[in-house]
Amino acid sequence: MVEEQQSNSVNDIFNDINVKLRDLEEKQNIIKDRVLLIGENLVSQKSEIESELLEIKTKIFDLSDELKRIKMTLTSIIESSNNFARKTELDIMRKQFEMFQPLEIARLTDVERMIEKAINSKKQQN
Repeated sequence: MVEEQQSNSVNDIFNDINVKLRDLEEKQNIIKDRVLLIGENLVSQKSEIESELLEIKTKIFDLSDELKRIKMTLTSIIESSNNFARKTELDIMRKQFEMFQPLEIARLTDVERMIEKAINSKKQQN
């Protein structure tokens, strides 16, 4: 009987060890599956991040080019603005033009004609 009890206790111990071993194997399989999922997620996220980084880089290069063009345009506008007349200069020119009024200046021949006309009209009145 002692042998039976010992064999039963040994069997129980083996069964316990066997159950614990199966539990450990299950846990290991679960952990292995989780690690594989995490690895797949990391790979997919890495590829997404790389594509987003590439897109961001191209946008930065485009913006940099556009900024350079804007700077060049502003530089040319600033350089050409020196050639423009200021409002005060235009006012001065307008005043000078109004004082001069070239359309109201009579030519010498016009004055001579007016004098002749006036003389002729006086002669006709007399």
